[in-house]
Amino acid sequence: MDGILTDVTVGIKRGSDELSGTILSSSNSAMSSVVVTANGSDSKKFKGDDKMIGAPSRVLHIRKLPSEVTETEVIALGLPFGKVTNILMLKGKNQAFLEMASEEAAITMVNYYTAVTPHLRNQPIYIQYSNHKELKTDDALNQRAQAVLQAVTAVQTASTPLAGTTVSESAVTPAQSPVLRVIIDNMYYPVTLDVLYQIFSKFGPVLKIITFTKNNQFQALLQYSDPINAQQAKLALDGQNIYNACCTLRIDFSKLVNLNVKYNNDKSRDYTRPDLPSGDGQSSMDPAIAAAFAKESSLLGTPAGMMSSPYSGGSGFPTSLSFAQTAAVPGSLSPLAMPGRVAMSGVASANHSVLLVSNLNDEMVTPQSLFTLFGVYGDVQRVKILYNKKDSALVQMTDVNQAQLAMSHLNGQKMYGKIIRVTLSKHQTVQLPREGLDDQGLTKDFTNSPLHRFKKPGSKNFQNIFPPSATLHLSNIPPSITEDNLKILFTNTGGKVKGFKFFQRDHKMALLQMCSVEEAIQALIDLHNYDLGENHHLRVSFSKSTI
Repeated sequence: MDGILTDVTVGIKRGSDELSGTILSSSNSAMSSVVVTANGSDSKKFKGDDKMIGAPSRVLHIRKLPSEVTETEVIALGLPFGKVTNILMLKGKNQAFLEMASEEAAITMVNYYTAVTPHLRNQPIYIQYSNHKELKTDDALNQRAQAVLQAVTAVQTASTPLAGTTVSESAVTPAQSPVLRVIIDNMYYPVTLDVLYQIFSKFGPVLKIITFTKNNQFQALLQYSDPINAQQAKLALDGQNIYNACCTLRIDFSKLVNLNVKYNNDKSRDYTRPDLPSGDGQSSMDPAIAAAFAKESSLLGTPAGMMSSPYSGGSGFPTSLSFAQTAAVPGSLSPLAMPGRVAMSGVASANHSVLLVSNLNDEMVTPQSLFTLFGVYGDVQRVKILYNKKDSALVQMTDVNQAQLAMSHLNGQKMYGKIIRVTLSKHQTVQLPREGLDDQGLTKDFTNSPLHRFKKPGSKNFQNIFPPSATLHLSNIPPSITEDNLKILFTNTGGKVKGFKFFQRDHKMALLQMCSVEEAIQALIDLHNYDLGENHHLRVSFSKSTI
């Protein structure tokens, strides 16, 4: 594909448009048609233009395009809103016409881009309704653009190549897109945006990454500059494990050909736009993109530290990918001494088991509530709410793996009505207050807590770690407790119970769905280890299931 598919953002300007290199037909009988040269050297103003200024049309006029922009990039403007049925590039005038399948799609597109002032290749562009209702192009003069349109349409609809269609190397071929959709199965350890970047950048320049959780699975959309790179990455990485025996990559081509990234943070990144804001607590995915998106080898060994193998395949990517644990065991060969291996950056050292949690609700948060929530992802050893900054706290996990897991799942979640931020702390331990010093209960030691979920080796809890979700898994329910009892109990946490289901064979367990993830988080904090009587304490965790 020529050039780079950068983030596309557009402003609106209304006015008459010029047309070159095509025939346009209009429903307005006062308008005439004209055919001119494809290079845009001749142009005519259509009669009746002034009568249709601002009227919605499925034909859109795009101006101020960068001279090096490709057809694919222009088509990508419209794909999130519906099918693009025609395109005309006027490179001599830095303009283009884009025809949508329906007027409704065009209106949605214009309305969306009215709210933003985006750029294409770091240059603002402008979009408006055309004064014409249909775009008819001379195929002989517009052959390249039509080939690209057919190819991109094939990608979007996942169809087979059109017979007789020839697409230049710069176009997206029907078999693939530069955007990959990545699903992580068996995610027992956290997978960060930086880890994905370092794995996938081995196959070519990664332009953008968006991570998100869908159907209780960690997923990512990742865009290369060229679909060939995406194809190589898919062939080499699909089915491989990021860490030993877990975090399996499931990779498919996305129907999208371009990603719109709004923020550069730990959930999304546009590597072509370092100027983007961090947008703390905001959705990383463009709403239009979100709407349109309605083999036992190991890549990284173990998450305590990761080493990457050099390329060995003649095709430019490895015939096999093997990564090893960096922490050397006495008597074993340290991977650091092995030739040709390079340590990956962006991964916490073995000492970073302390998390800094900020933007807390300082009127409601307690060490116990943080222990309960973070304890879903590891055994919390100590918690300290900062004395001079009570909206921040230090949470010490058992090890770096648990700290990374808690950080990846809880950063950006709502707790007591506020979106919390979770990062690695520079501290290696949480210091307890000096003996005899009253710190108002802000520091608590949970080292010997009986509520640790993961202290027993081989516990099934290791296999049931899921992102926060509206559905909760309840266990250790005594026989005398009914569905209504549990619904009332969870309603008293301030939320609303949306669904409930006992397990068929075992009424000691059930699924309960709240109306939102925030309500479920609150319920878990309040009711995990709740005494139900009969020597039964309720166990609450997040579920990947829905009711």
